[in-house]
Parts: sequence; C-alpha cells; structure tokens
Amino acid sequence: MKTLYVKNGLDGNNDSIELLLEDGKIKAVGSKLEVEAKETLDLRSKAYVSAGWIDDHTHCYEKLTLYYDDPDKIGYLTGVTTVIDAGSTGADNISDFYKITRNKITNVYAMINVSRTGILEQNELGDLEKIQFGPLKNEVGEHPDFIIGMKARISKSVVVGNGVKPLLLAKEFQKRLEKKLPLMVHVGTNPPELSEIMAVMDSGDIMTHCYNGKKNGILDQNREIKPFVKEGLAKGIIFDIGHGTDSFNFQTAQTAIKNNIQAQSLSTDIYHTNRQCGPVYNMATCIEKMLYLGYEMTQILPMITTIPAKNFNLNTKGKLEAGYDADLTIFEINKGTKQLRDSNGNIKTTNTLINPIYSVVGGNVYSIGE
Repeated sequence: MKTLYVKNGLDGNNDSIELLLEDGKIKAVGSKLEVEAKETLDLRSKAYVSAGWIDDHTHCYEKLTLYYDDPDKIGYLTGVTTVIDAGSTGADNISDFYKITRNKITNVYAMINVSRTGILEQNELGDLEKIQFGPLKNEVGEHPDFIIGMKARISKSVVVGNGVKPLLLAKEFQKRLEKKLPLMVHVGTNPPELSEIMAVMDSGDIMTHCYNGKKNGILDQNREIKPFVKEGLAKGIIFDIGHGTDSFNFQTAQTAIKNNIQAQSLSTDIYHTNRQCGPVYNMATCIEKMLYLGYEMTQILPMITTIPAKNFNLNTKGKLEAGYDADLTIFEINKGTKQLRDSNGNIKTTNTLINPIYSVVGGNVYSIGE
C-alpha cells in the first residue's frame, strides 16, 4: 500500500491543510491530521496545496506540424496534472494519440475534432465531406474514458466559406451520440459572426477565446460589450479563457470584468511555440495575468480545478476530498516583478508570482524545476 502524508500546507484562504493519500486516492483531508505514512512531504506552512490543476484547452498530439507539444512538458512539469487536448485529432488519428499518451505521467484526455483529420491543416472544416458522424461515433465508443468532449473551430481560416455549417453538424452529432459530450467552440476572425455562432450554442457548450481582442470578439467598435454576449452567458454558454498565441487581450478582459462578463474556466491553449516563445509560457503565467486583472486566488483555483472537472465530467478530479484522485498542485505565491504580455503585445507589470514546486499525480510526487 502506497501512502503519502502532505503536512503543513496552506489552502487558497491561507488556512492550514493536510492530506493523506493512499493508493492513488485522497484518503483524508483536514487542518491537522494525526496519521502515519510511508512518505511525508512537509511544506512547513510555506506552500499552497490545491487539487491538481486541469488545463482544459491544450494541443499535445506530438505528430502534428501546426499545433503540438509533449503532454508532460505542458503538464506535470509545470504544475498541471491533467491536460485536455482540444481537438488536435479527429476520427482518423485519435486512436494513435491515445496510444502514445499512455506512457505519460500527466493525465491526458481529448476532445475529438468534428473533422476526421483533426488539425493536420489550418482549414480542417473547409471541406464538409470530412465531417462524418459514423467514424466519430465509432472512436467515441472505442475510447469512452479518453474522449471526453468535442471540438469545433469556427473561424474564417478554419471553415473557409462554410460559415456555421460545421457548427450545426457538430451540434447534430452531439445530440445523436449516446454519450453526452460537451462541445468546445473556438471563436476568432469572421465570417462567421460571433452572434451567429453563439445563437447556435446551447447551455453547457464552451466558448473558448472569450477575451480575445479581435473585431469579431465580445466588444463592439466602441469597446463596449455586444448585447448578444450577455444573452449567451445568461442561457448557459460557458466562457473559457483559452489564452493562446492570438486570443487574449488585457483591455477586452478588463472591459468584460467591469461589465460582469466573467470567464468560468481558465485554459492556456498552449502548444510548443507559445510555450517556448510566449505569450502563454505555462498555466502559472496565465494565473498571474488573472491576478493582475483583479481575480482573487480563491476565484482562480476553481477555474482550473472544480469547474473544468465538472464541465468535462471528470468526476474523480478537481476537489480535495476523500475518495477523489490523488492529484495535487503544490505552489508558492511570491513577491517579485515580472512583465506579462497579452496576445496583442500589450505589457503589464505584476508583483505577484506563482511558482509551482510539486506536482502530485496519482499519489506520486514530482519536483518541478529540478
């Protein structure tokens, strides 16, 4: 029996927290535990403990040439214990993606692209013949514990001249599947118009890149919130950050927050280029940006734990409770100066730094940065 005692930690409220992990599960949680374990990790009241961070928008199928990365380089090595690939693969290649992720330390899941090819090319939804229900259904049936969502990238360069037709097909597939899968929709340059896209989306669908700075974003030419945006939020569309190379703008985010347009989940849209060269780098940097915008740590942690776990039906992840998976992120909050850059080159300076120091995946401890 493998046991780990995490002692003298802090939670998001700066209160004491301790955990006993046993055979890959959380056995006990409390402010002070009197337990014995084969291994002890003493944080000396200097580090914070949260449920393992979940990044619900990544690109980590290593065999692609556009958007790709090693799941572990964007995962446990950065404090993220679970990554969800956002449609890099479709019915033609998702089985291969599944196979090569089985030897990763990071927990890896996938949304299946509604195009059979996935993102082999930028315009995967430009040919409607590639959007086929049968192959998608078969792959969902083959990998029910791996495929936990669907992805449709609905912007000009992807759909070419097809407008919202690929999204309408995605919604049809979603309804026809026996397994209920959440649908993440990438929004960007028009056509189609954001208003058309949000009109098709339903409660529980996830709109990623919600704070992008593009003309087809949530702000009009006067930098005010477009009326249909609040309507979409009210009907239950989930707003996801999906930072990415081109899809996060400080001013858009500030205007949205001022108008109570709150993102529910925080994701990176990370892949090799924006990990190495920015502006994403890692989840910790994205957290620093949310803190700069005025979010509290107690607001941010659910955005990368409980909320994505709920959205994607990861029912044993996202909470520090007995019976849940023994996935933890242990991090420090330090003072220091750092420049933060958005997708449009705007730079802000923060004095609060987030430094992950341990990832715990399935009860196994991995030190970060050593």
